[in-house]
Amino acid sequence: MFVTEHLERADRPLFSYEIIPPPRGRSARDLLSIVEHLIVFRPPFIDITSHSAEAVYEELPDGTVRRRIRNKRPGTISLCGIIQNRYNIDTVPHLLCRGFTREETEDALIELNFLGIHNVLAIRGDETNYKPPVSGGHSVNVHPDELVRQIADLRAGTYLEEVADPDPVEMCVGVGGYPEKHVESPNMQTEIQRLKAKVDSGADYIVTQMFFDNEDYFRFVDNCRAAGILVPIIPGLKVINSVHQLSSLPRNFHITLPDVLVGEIQTNRKHVRTIGRAWAIRQCEELMARGVKCVHFFVVNDADSVFDVVKKLQT
Repeated sequence: MFVTEHLERADRPLFSYEIIPPPRGRSARDLLSIVEHLIVFRPPFIDITSHSAEAVYEELPDGTVRRRIRNKRPGTISLCGIIQNRYNIDTVPHLLCRGFTREETEDALIELNFLGIHNVLAIRGDETNYKPPVSGGHSVNVHPDELVRQIADLRAGTYLEEVADPDPVEMCVGVGGYPEKHVESPNMQTEIQRLKAKVDSGADYIVTQMFFDNEDYFRFVDNCRAAGILVPIIPGLKVINSVHQLSSLPRNFHITLPDVLVGEIQTNRKHVRTIGRAWAIRQCEELMARGVKCVHFFVVNDADSVFDVVKKLQT
């Protein structure tokens, strides 16, 4: 089922989740254990992040340097296939511009379609020191709206090369949105214009970057609607679980933490987990009271905090 169909048919508050593949060399056991714990909460869909390849340089015994290309967290497509077909939960693999050619993107979408996976989140991806070769007719999507447009073409049965009697690739496309604007946008007006370009290219829904002040989300939605962006906008939340995150989250994700939350944690450092969970619960309650149908949790490596928050909300 498409993500948008889950939203349209929702007869209860929905909670979706985003998890990351295990690092190279580790099994999927822990990740699948998280999924098995999530089943009791009846998730409508689960996002699996994707990671660009990177160039790694190694000095050899003879003094020469070898360059290798590797992905620290491979397996996004296979994990989506396992989760969707073993647990009957719709999955949303992240599809990146960076680190992939348009031909590789098309192949990935064909594979997903074969697996019965019909949702993707189209994003630019983090900066990488590896750029795929683009000779021989290969090309890359530089911006997310270009990636969305390629997926929209496949939905219409238009492939990169002419194919006889092509079948369309059914795919619901999500994109990212930034309630506090993307770090590279000069202002919120530019941010909204860039988001509208993604929607106009064929995006079906938006998932926001994490935020900790609901007013940022409500203002963002109002600005989107005023600009003619009418697709669903799913709020993304993160549960704070450590004092270290007071500095790491703003640094890594370019978001702002409310003074009240920071002050409460700094005053009661031993109780940071309790404070973080209570804050997330209040955010969810206010969002749902304002008509939000689905809240998306960035699980990362702290499934227990998310479990506790959702359990409280569903009691």
